[in-house]
Order: sequence, then C-alpha cells, then structure tokens
Amino acid sequence: MNKNSQNQSLLEAVTWNDQGLVPVIAQEVGSGDVLMMAWMNRDALLETLRLGEAVYWTRSRQKLWHKGEESGHTQKVKEIRLDCDGDTILLMVEQKDGIACHTGEHSCFFMEWDAVSSNWRRISKA
Repeated sequence: MNKNSQNQSLLEAVTWNDQGLVPVIAQEVGSGDVLMMAWMNRDALLETLRLGEAVYWTRSRQKLWHKGEESGHTQKVKEIRLDCDGDTILLMVEQKDGIACHTGEHSCFFMEWDAVSSNWRRISKA
C-alpha cells in the first residue's frame, strides 16, 4: 500500500462533523496528563502525519495551526489513536518545555469545580 492509499484509509476511518472537523485530545506520554483539546480537519491530520508534530485547525482564525509555531511549545506526536466511534482523535505527544496551554500552564485543564463553594478554582501546581 503506498503513502497516498495509507493516508486515504486513515482519513476515511474518521467520522468528520458537518464542518469537516474532528475533536482531538492531546495527552502527554509518560505523565498521562490530558493537555488540551483542539480540532483537526483533513489537512491538519495529514500535516500532522507529515511533520510528526501536532497541527490543528483553528476555528477562530480559519487556518492550520502548527502547535508551538509562535511559542516554541511544540507537540511531538508519538501515537495517533481513534476512538471506537471514529469521531474523536487522541494524540499521544511529547510536550516541549512542558507547556501546552496558551496561558503558560502545563495543561489547559487547570480549573476544577469546587462543589462546596460552587466556584471554579485553579488546581494548585504540584
């Protein structure tokens, strides 16, 4: 099977939404931390395969976004997984410099619901 056939098989296995996008979760290998959620279109997934680094589709700017292109906090893709329904991608990544969030946090998921106070609170860094 040639590269184009392999890429076509990969793309056909994904269930794309009406906008031609699929949600993507980036998880750090080693720690297992969920780093972020973003979107990919077909071109972003193909570019991710080509580069070996995460490339997403930014809905706000309507363009491909090579993670870390400005900050340097790139994500080296170690594995690409597809969930059982084919409608969510999981990228297992090595996060450069340990910062995935645009706020400078390790993970975008640094807020936790505190049921006692009925408020969101920042998770303290370990």
